[in-house]
Amino acid sequence: MAKSTQMGMNRTGAQMSPKDVKQMQQDAGQLMQLQDTQVQVGSEFDAIEMRLKTIQEADPVGSVPLPGTMKGAMKAGMQKLSGRNAEVFLDKLGERLAYERTGVRLYEAFIVKCRADAQPGQVNLSIDQLLHIHNEEARHFKLLSDAMEKLGADPTAMTPCANTTAVQSIGILQVLTDPRTTIAQCLNAMLTVELTDNAAWELLIQLANEMGQDEMAAQFEEALASEEEHLAIIKQMLQDAVIAEAG
Repeated sequence: MAKSTQMGMNRTGAQMSPKDVKQMQQDAGQLMQLQDTQVQVGSEFDAIEMRLKTIQEADPVGSVPLPGTMKGAMKAGMQKLSGRNAEVFLDKLGERLAYERTGVRLYEAFIVKCRADAQPGQVNLSIDQLLHIHNEEARHFKLLSDAMEKLGADPTAMTPCANTTAVQSIGILQVLTDPRTTIAQCLNAMLTVELTDNAAWELLIQLANEMGQDEMAAQFEEALASEEEHLAIIKQMLQDAVIAEAG
């Protein structure tokens, strides 16, 4: 496993093949001339038009499931009567639940990476700190699951925002599980996770207050405080790792 950033035979840059770059520029110039004369069969404009049409005709990613209990249906109905869309709150609860569940798995993958990378003389990360964050992510998952059940919703259902956040997480998981990635690269990915997590909890707290769920909002405030601690830990780890590589 590579332990630091190194010089190597990277052929992705234009400087590695100036002759081919010149030919590519000439071809691009000829293509632009064709577009200027409105000979645009198969051009980027066709692709844009197709995408616009597809977006306009597409169905939503999914839907928020109807409450599976009478209690949940009554709560949702009362929110409707008061002019609030309970499904928005449930969708965001589902999103955070999915994200925290994924967060547990991301930290499991990162801990494996750190254990594989640990060597004498290297800057080794604190596995205990990472396990601490992992366990708190699991507790947040349980907190959100209980919150959804309290509202009569099904925490096992995949809401639209839960679906999209799962797709977003795929790239992070690929970085963490790629045998070639360094600790610093993985920490950069985890920083993205924690920054998103903090912002999302802030929004969820605001929604809980808007929905009159004061007790939930207070519990979510405690979760946010933990997430702020996670963010600070990952930022410091990333800083230490990059400085160590540069030294």
